[in-house]
Amino acid sequence: MINYLHKIMKNPKQERTVVLIKPDGVQRSLIGEVIKRFERSGLKLVALKMTVPTAELIEKHYLTDPEWPRKTGEKTIDSYKKRGKTPPSEDPLEITKIVLENLKKYMSSGPVVIMVWQGLHSVPIVRKITGGTEPLTSDVGTIRGDFTIDSYEISDIDGRAVRNLIHASGTVAEAEKEIQIWFKDHELFSYNLIQESILYDVNLDGILE
Repeated sequence: MINYLHKIMKNPKQERTVVLIKPDGVQRSLIGEVIKRFERSGLKLVALKMTVPTAELIEKHYLTDPEWPRKTGEKTIDSYKKRGKTPPSEDPLEITKIVLENLKKYMSSGPVVIMVWQGLHSVPIVRKITGGTEPLTSDVGTIRGDFTIDSYEISDIDGRAVRNLIHASGTVAEAEKEIQIWFKDHELFSYNLIQESILYDVNLDGILE
């Protein structure tokens, strides 16, 4: 992974990011819509698979970032307080235990589609197209803002994870760790797209005869 991160620093056009279409996205037949949106941005799909993940694999995925338990707990506590609610605990790590258990139930409830997208600024572009974590407050025009209506409030009442269709890597380093969890090296493809000459060629050579 360190070698690939060094490669990206030299050639940012090869930046990669992971997208998971969660069980609700698969069940609502949104796979094609999700792929279309990322393709239209100019990113290149370099890996794709469908699987029903185990609870152990889901836990491994979310714990790739050692700071995730603390940050998730703090974010969840803050969300409760902003809504005038009392969180189940003031301890971020205790809150995250609840969040993680709900995520494992949610993510293992059916097939998920895992993809790797490659291209310039792939991590922030995918996150911009995806939208915020909570569908209710996601902007119109984003995937979460356009295709689902869930909220933290309703998911808290139901005692479940928020159904927000997609996971998208938060950083380049996080993406590379996630790629190692979900894919073997031979499952990642290297190829050229015609559109890359338009997106990346400095002088747009070869358009006119």
